[in-house]
Amino acid sequence: MAVATTQAPPVFGYRKHWAECFGPAPVLPTSREEMDQLGWDSCDVILVTGDAYVDHPSFGMAVIGRTLEGQGFRVGIIAQPDWRDLSSFSALGQPNLYFGVAAGNMDSLINHYTADKKRRHDDAYTPGGVAGQRPDRAVTVYSQKVREAYKDVPIVIGGIEASLRRIAHYDYWTDSVRRSVLLDAQADILLYGNAERAIIELTHRLARGEPIDAIRDLRGTAFIASGIEPDFREVTSTLLDSPGAVAPPLNPYLGMEAEACDTNTNAATDASSREAVVDEPEEVPVRLLASSEHRRTVIRLPSFEAVRDDPVLYAHASRVLHKETNPHNAAALIQQHGTQDVWINPPPIPLATEELDWVFELPYSRLPHPKYGGEKIPAFDMIQHSINIMRGCFGGCTFCSITEHEGRIIQNRSEDSIIREVEKIRDTSPAFTGVISDLGGPTANMWRLACKSTEIEAKCRKLSCVFPGICKNLNTDQTPLVSLYRRARSVPGIKKVLIASGLRYDLAVETPEYVKELVTHHVGGYLKIAPEHTEDGPLGHMMKPGIGTYDRFKAMFDKYTKEAGKKQYLIPYFIAAHPGTTDEDMLNLALWLKRYKFKADQVQTFYPSPMATATAMYHTQRNPLKRVSPRADKLPVVRKLQQRKLHKAFLRYHDPENWALLRDTLKKMGRRDLIGNGKMHLVPPRDPPKRHRVVKGKHQSFATQHNGLPKPPRKPRR
Repeated sequence: MAVATTQAPPVFGYRKHWAECFGPAPVLPTSREEMDQLGWDSCDVILVTGDAYVDHPSFGMAVIGRTLEGQGFRVGIIAQPDWRDLSSFSALGQPNLYFGVAAGNMDSLINHYTADKKRRHDDAYTPGGVAGQRPDRAVTVYSQKVREAYKDVPIVIGGIEASLRRIAHYDYWTDSVRRSVLLDAQADILLYGNAERAIIELTHRLARGEPIDAIRDLRGTAFIASGIEPDFREVTSTLLDSPGAVAPPLNPYLGMEAEACDTNTNAATDASSREAVVDEPEEVPVRLLASSEHRRTVIRLPSFEAVRDDPVLYAHASRVLHKETNPHNAAALIQQHGTQDVWINPPPIPLATEELDWVFELPYSRLPHPKYGGEKIPAFDMIQHSINIMRGCFGGCTFCSITEHEGRIIQNRSEDSIIREVEKIRDTSPAFTGVISDLGGPTANMWRLACKSTEIEAKCRKLSCVFPGICKNLNTDQTPLVSLYRRARSVPGIKKVLIASGLRYDLAVETPEYVKELVTHHVGGYLKIAPEHTEDGPLGHMMKPGIGTYDRFKAMFDKYTKEAGKKQYLIPYFIAAHPGTTDEDMLNLALWLKRYKFKADQVQTFYPSPMATATAMYHTQRNPLKRVSPRADKLPVVRKLQQRKLHKAFLRYHDPENWALLRDTLKKMGRRDLIGNGKMHLVPPRDPPKRHRVVKGKHQSFATQHNGLPKPPRKPRR
């Protein structure tokens, strides 16, 4: 096996495949008839997806398809095949190189089930919003059907579902630890993360005749290994981060001065009580991975069977995996599953600005495939006039899987490329009314933010650049984003540019000019942000800033809203039942909501998605943010349905349906003083007559209602 390097050729620097002569297709073909119209006798690559085919850069399968087309390959798409009918998988014939399989933009199980494991009745990625057009565990089912139809054709799996299941992982829906999806899907190779770089190199190498089972040095991939390669040396993970009392935790500052990646104490004043859950720089026997040796080192994680049976080893494996996510210093990982090993190469090198521009400026039609006619696809309707300006997130929120998928290093598009897309939407979209619905990405205001030192960035192992405070080496200047916003809203024909992506308000307050620009010109009446909680315990386990930072942002929001002469409201999101949250924490959050007159309509309950750090907390009742130990105190974890219901009820303290449950709980907690009809009582002493209860209607669409928001219209009396 060749040693993986931190250098990569530009994605547009490959010699194009011979089929480039066919030119770009108006839309990628989904039938033999469409292939005939293009003059194709076969496809080089066929992509199978659980989503409807929308030729838009917000849909992953369109991005991969157009990226490969841009390399000269003929790409067909089988969208939402009937997995009960084998002929659906042979609709385009046999590809010359491989089948690429993905579940779609969402994990199929999250797409199908709520956090309470109730079946959803709609699917935003399907025409008409109809549910049931993809199977549970779509990557596995589709791959098995492809293997049944074409036994000898290579199968490449990817997308969010495969990416977050590349290793032994806790599965919330079966309440068990499952093995890597590679084994269940019977796939030849797995590509994780945003896979343009890996898929381009893989496809060119296959086109040159290289067998897929010989491609073992490709970053961002996982595969079934046959032992350790001769030029690699194996290190056991427990020697690096012992799940006991032998060794201190991994040092995130390896190879740097002790203070090189310290946090800004001024930005962390309300996080001091959470320091105990964060790694501190300590000497550890892991320096071999801080030098160039990490490129030829593979870390052996505890086996699938070990992490399945031992929660401490599961938490330990999760901790080590998350430490090996910086593409500049990550080592390869290996994990035994029975008699087989799953090998995971280091993450891919992030795309440079010129490369990301190339990906987003490929010839997308920006429309659903014509075969759907005028049928609405809800996800497309929501994002058709939005623009992705960046990728990645260095926030490190433990409940979120963005970092595990896209990485912590921000990948930025150029301002000129973004403006060209604004103009393209204006000039080509038949439904455009002059409003750009979003300029954003995983986080709206991380565009062009990065470590001030490339040397420090290459050596850093921190899980977050903004927790427990903002790292002093992080550039937080958002004035370039102000310039982008101003330029975008000045494009002729553009009436409004809204910002709908999630906002890091702890970063926003570092550049008041950004907050002023945002509030004055880019808020459509309501701005959604996510403090997630008010209490230090849950916030520490979420790796979120303290509520004091929210207060600072709200003061700035209110100030600039008043100066603009507008009526605008913050819509804060909160999470119920997150690991590390007690009933007392939820009571305190409810009292905070009551004090500030917030009335949450839709609330989110913690959803244990595969591979997330918080999911490891949920499953193991241990905290992987520090060294795990069998003797460590267990985390409070909300697993029982009744307690999850209670935590949601605290968020909706104003709903009469929850009053009886809350009264019983308050009595058990010794807080009868909160039951009454006064302003500061949480719930009244008795339920209202049924005829007076408010029925949740279609007009109550806001995630949170603030005092002063317009009320939904009354129903006419009969």
